[in-house]
Parts: sequence; C-alpha cells; structure tokens
Amino acid sequence: MNNKREATEARLITAMGEVLAEKGFAKVGVNVVARQAGVDKVLIYRYFKDLGGLMTAYAQSADFWPPVSEILGEGESYDALRAKPFSEVIAEVFRRYAYALRSRPLTLEILSWETVERNALTIASEEVRETMGLALMEHLKVVDAPEADWLAIANIFSGAIHYLAIRARKINTFTGMDLSGEQGWDRLIESIEFLVRGIEKSAYGATSAVTNK
Repeated sequence: MNNKREATEARLITAMGEVLAEKGFAKVGVNVVARQAGVDKVLIYRYFKDLGGLMTAYAQSADFWPPVSEILGEGESYDALRAKPFSEVIAEVFRRYAYALRSRPLTLEILSWETVERNALTIASEEVRETMGLALMEHLKVVDAPEADWLAIANIFSGAIHYLAIRARKINTFTGMDLSGEQGWDRLIESIEFLVRGIEKSAYGATSAVTNK
C-alpha cells in the first residue's frame, strides 16, 4: 500500500467518525463522508468496498475503540498487571477502560447515537466491539479468579461505565456524585474493587466451608 492511499484511507476513517458523531447513523452516506474527507466518493468503494466496510474500518481503529493492549498493557506491563491480586487487576482494568472511553469524545457521541438508532452501520460497530470485548475477557482468564460468572459481572461494570461516561458528557452529576473529574471516577473504580473483593471472600469462604464439612 502506498503512502497516498494510506493517507486517504486515514482521512476517510476519520471523516466517518466525525460524521457519525455529528449527524448520527441515519444521516451517514457515501457523499457526506467523502465531502467531509475532501475526496472523491469513488475512493470509498475502491478502498473499503462500501460504506459498511468503511464503518468496520473505523470501528476497528484505535481512535474509536481501545485495543486490548491499551487496557492490559504489553510485555512487562502486562506481566506486572497479572502479578497483582485479582481484585486489583479488575479494578485497574476498569480504571483504564473508563479512562480510554472518556478520552474518546467521538466514541461517546457515537455510543449515544446507538441507543436510539439501529441499522447496518450500528451492527458493524457492535460486532467489532463484541470481538474486542471477548478478546479482553480471554486475556483475563489467565488471572487466578474465584468461581463466579465473570462475563456477567464484567458486563454490569462495563455497562455502568458506558452509561455514566455517555451521561457525563452533558450532565456532571449522578445521584449526588460529581463525574466531571477524576475524583468521582476514582470513587467508582474503588467501589468496583470493593465489590470484587467481596465476591472473592464469598467464593473462597464457601469453598472453605465445603472443605471443612
């Protein structure tokens, strides 16, 4: 791939995100995206096959969704995370996850649009996120965890983070908690760690009780 094509693809991917955030999925079209990128619309078909292909490319980009390496780290940083107690691992993962979403205002705009619109483009972005989310959970399986339905538990935590991050774009407080800055978010993450420690104690306590019978 030559540098000119790479630059054009990058412009189109960026334009897709900008149009989605500003206008929503229902008003996204080849002409609108091409005009936003300042290129001929034929290049969308040439490089991405169609608008859905461009949407998938945008959803796969780190600008839209944080890759596993951003949440878990790589190499030594990944090993250092794994070495922590399980409750600390979960707290740190969701701390990074919350920060990653909050640092992507276009992503939060697009997620908010998804709550009111569903079409081929929203489905394309959902499928990419599903794949990335499951990959993240696979990586976490190597951490020694107590017996529990961690996929469901993680969905509760991530769902709460999604909603609060989207809401905090317009409304700073939620039931008296200020979510406009780091202090409120630190409270949420500390509470996640507290809850996971409780699950650990419950699971290990139940195991000990069975063992002692």
